[in-house]
Amino acid sequence: MMKKALVPVLACGMLLAMSGSVMAADDLTLATGGTTGTYYAVGGVMATVLNPLLEQSSLTVTSTGASKANIQMIDDEDANLAIVQNDVMYYAYTGTDLFADEGTYDTFSAVAGLYDETVQIVTCDPSIETVADLKGKSVSVGDAGSGTEFNARQILGAYDMTFDDVKITNASFGDSAENLKDGKIDAAFIVAGAPTTAVVDLATMKDVHLVQLDEEHIAKLQEDYDFFTKTVIPAGTYKGVDEDATTVSVRATLIASTEVSEEAVYELLKAMFDNQDALIAGHAKFEFLNLEDAVKGISVPFHAGAVKYYEEQGITVE
Repeated sequence: MMKKALVPVLACGMLLAMSGSVMAADDLTLATGGTTGTYYAVGGVMATVLNPLLEQSSLTVTSTGASKANIQMIDDEDANLAIVQNDVMYYAYTGTDLFADEGTYDTFSAVAGLYDETVQIVTCDPSIETVADLKGKSVSVGDAGSGTEFNARQILGAYDMTFDDVKITNASFGDSAENLKDGKIDAAFIVAGAPTTAVVDLATMKDVHLVQLDEEHIAKLQEDYDFFTKTVIPAGTYKGVDEDATTVSVRATLIASTEVSEEAVYELLKAMFDNQDALIAGHAKFEFLNLEDAVKGISVPFHAGAVKYYEEQGITVE
């Protein structure tokens, strides 16, 4: 099974909760994203902070191809938990868009919305100012089959463009940044919490620019895809980016296999909220974890353990 092969990831600082030589009841594999993306960093903090506190489970974090791959891993029982985009989660549950050829996936359920994932169109070419300027350019649209790839297709569509209008490459966030640095591509779509490690590192070596979306095209995009929200990336988010950049976001969501016990999910969710300060100390994205937003934008059923926790907090979910 793939779970055994994933154990070496612990050498990267992901800790198992142990008491002497006794492991927690269930070793849950948490599927994240590329090693330079926010999913992987957030998952690592969850494991480091929460594993010593959990009795029902322990978390083993693994790097993956992100949202679509994560849902497939849960279905294949190669992962028990995952962080995914809320739009991709919806496509999987309804068998649409990214999952139109595969049909529906009903082996996962929602646990909590974590934070907004910002669509960042990054370039080192100052002449690329708008999405329309990408025509004819070499553009990375994230890993093949990822939510980033689909978001790129949707955004280009709002500008009456398709993948045929650009020179598409598929690459992880880290590889995209490296290719931008080396001049191998002109721009890259990166859908992740901002700041994103790969872009932070790139900005230390080259001048980076963020391609903005205008109000007209954001409105057009939202007519077709209501899971997008208008977002502003503040000036100073990256070195040398001195002006606010208007774009859109989706939402990072924690999901669980329906096979994970109610007790394990309840304990995990309670530990996250009870120890939010420690999580924030590990990664700033946990500042956006709150009860109201945790249940927003969720278009699939919640896990029974999550339902139990939220109802105790006076929040009714399905």
